[in-house]
Amino acid sequence: MPSVSTIKKIRPLQLVAVIFFTVSGGPYGLEPLLSYAGQHGALLLLMLTPMVWDVPAIFTVLELNSMMPIEGGYYRWVKYVLGTRWGFYEGWWTWLYTFVDLAIYPVLFVEYASFFFPELAAYKIPVCLLIIWLSAGLNILGIVPVGKVSLLLSVAVLTPFFVLIIVFFYHHTGALSIPSPTLKGISFPSMGMALYTVMWNCLGWDNVTTYAEEVEKPVRSYLISIFVAFVLVLVVYFFTILIAQQSHIDFAVLTDKGFPALGILIGGQWLGILIAAGGMASTLGIYAAVLLSVSRVPKVMADDGLLPKWLNKEHSKFNTPYISIIICSIVVSLMVLWTFADLLIIDVTVYGAGLFLEYISLIRLRMKEPDTLRPFKIPLNIAGLVIMALLPLVVYFIALTGALSSAGKGIMPAVFAVCALLTAEIAWWIIKWTRPTAKVG
Repeated sequence: MPSVSTIKKIRPLQLVAVIFFTVSGGPYGLEPLLSYAGQHGALLLLMLTPMVWDVPAIFTVLELNSMMPIEGGYYRWVKYVLGTRWGFYEGWWTWLYTFVDLAIYPVLFVEYASFFFPELAAYKIPVCLLIIWLSAGLNILGIVPVGKVSLLLSVAVLTPFFVLIIVFFYHHTGALSIPSPTLKGISFPSMGMALYTVMWNCLGWDNVTTYAEEVEKPVRSYLISIFVAFVLVLVVYFFTILIAQQSHIDFAVLTDKGFPALGILIGGQWLGILIAAGGMASTLGIYAAVLLSVSRVPKVMADDGLLPKWLNKEHSKFNTPYISIIICSIVVSLMVLWTFADLLIIDVTVYGAGLFLEYISLIRLRMKEPDTLRPFKIPLNIAGLVIMALLPLVVYFIALTGALSSAGKGIMPAVFAVCALLTAEIAWWIIKWTRPTAKVG
């Protein structure tokens, strides 16, 4: 096992790019928001939801990571504070949600690539498999190559939207006509799907901590990089949806054909092509960044005896958990036929459950170890932390209840997600029965 000092470490600018792709990757995927929330609710939900869904998560991640910047991140935090059983739940749920999450990006790549080559849609599965395994190879090479590629791809993703913003305001005359913000008239199921859409486009802040030992000056680097990434995400999202509103594009067309259709409307075919190319870069960057984070979790769980030992094997040259990366890639290869809407519901529901274990860990740790050094400390007392944790909990249950109350297809993936959460208990008992030497105390 190499010492921490011999591992090549990622720099802050590259970390910003990796974080950006882990939690966002650009506004691709926000297209259905206007159909769900309408003119009056879209921008309101887009700005309000990250404040109550993301900000508490970001603060929690920064405080816990400043105390324990270790490989395995959130899994290790929960295990340390709540015990091995809940740590296993955290790792298991994260693994499940990430498989679901990863499955969508190769499919989206094919959709955006079909803008250039319509016949490519007939070869969706082979193309998806190619992307999955090329990304696996890149991750095996290590975090530094992933960081460099993410930095390059982030430029390819952001440039089309900066161009979109410039072209829109260059041609736009007169004042902007921003609809009055209100949620009146939005059905409860539509509200749930609108929330899921925004939440999905802003989740994963805890995922970026699983490789903290591979980051230079992790406490300071994470503080700066997460803040920069959060502001960048909100600015790009706000202006993209604002422009979609001002363009008067048909919301059904936007949902069906994506932001390249908006680009064609605003600037012409050339801008549609540029945005479609950015969509391809986005899916590649997100996939590589998310695979980087999730592949570290089964590795450290295997170190603890909660998964088979061969999962923690590292590559002799690159010091990366290549077996874990390969296993993740095999599972994702079997899941590329899922639909976007179903994946979105399952993804956010399973992710949210794990996130709330982190909030509980934060509060418990403040109570148990109030004097432990915290280079970053949320300026709230215990009561304030409880209120902070309740904000995303309310958003989470509104979204889940909206999906469960839907008369359409939303109820099936929501039920499936709840069942997926229950598998953690089954897996836990299997571990106890089949691996008596595991650290299950």
